[in-house]
Amino acid sequence: MEEVLRVLPEGVKNIIKRYSNVERGGIEEIRIRINRPLEIIINGSPQFPQVDGREYFISREDASQITNKLSQYSLYALEEELKKGFVTIQGGHRVGLAGKVITLNGNVKAIRDIASFNVRIAKQKIGIATPLLSYLYSGGWMNTVILGPPNSGKTTLLRDLTRLMAEGYPKRSIASSKVGIVDERSEIAGCVHGIPQHQLGKRVDILDACPKAEGMMMMIRSMSPEILIVDEIGGAKESEAIIEAVNAGIHLVVTVHGSSIEDLYRRPSIQELIRSGMFKRIVELSRSSGPGTIKAVKDHKGNEIRRTKVI
Repeated sequence: MEEVLRVLPEGVKNIIKRYSNVERGGIEEIRIRINRPLEIIINGSPQFPQVDGREYFISREDASQITNKLSQYSLYALEEELKKGFVTIQGGHRVGLAGKVITLNGNVKAIRDIASFNVRIAKQKIGIATPLLSYLYSGGWMNTVILGPPNSGKTTLLRDLTRLMAEGYPKRSIASSKVGIVDERSEIAGCVHGIPQHQLGKRVDILDACPKAEGMMMMIRSMSPEILIVDEIGGAKESEAIIEAVNAGIHLVVTVHGSSIEDLYRRPSIQELIRSGMFKRIVELSRSSGPGTIKAVKDHKGNEIRRTKVI
């Protein structure tokens, strides 16, 4: 939490410090909204901590402090981040922003009068993808979709799977692979100034803050990856880029928002990828026993090959 504490306003920082190490380890989000109470989400449950018997309401001074710390006292330095709506800080943590949106010719130019901040705590769980090796690797990595609702652990699982692919796994005679990550939201690698903040392996190349469809084609042309990693696909252009990558002999692991495989069939840009059998494995996640609960592993026809819950 040290990287997070550095950017928090003093009042919020002092509240976080009151929590035990165990409680801090369960923090998922810190939501800061002007003139509303501080909200801290711990293990999926919202909490509204009190100071002197009253909920701690966020002041404009609190918002000013976190803005200044994020921008190092220069909003100009955050110009690109203000277009995207989030800032990635040391440690790979992400601070989402909301407020008055400024547009130019229909495109977002910046966010002004920032009134809400969502500090999302990035967590790397080394080894959580290891139990899936038997289902995702058979003489080679299989094209895989990781499917789950928001905050179900998709990106965390994807991050560890990336590490296994790039490092290899000698216990199962799995060699390391060249892995390309297209990290449009700077969330998989959590890059700061282009340098990943997470342990991803020695054979990883990253296109940070790059649109997914364009990034996949750039990777194919310039970095010759054996595996492409992409978070939260959904658009038609992304589906076209996936088809190009598969035709070029590249393996893919992607995440998609959804609660079940039926959700994939309801999305026109994705359903054909699934129906064609392009993705051989579908890992369904849920939050039923906390983020990272494996609901099922299915083949390309939707048949379950594993249903054991794993945290």
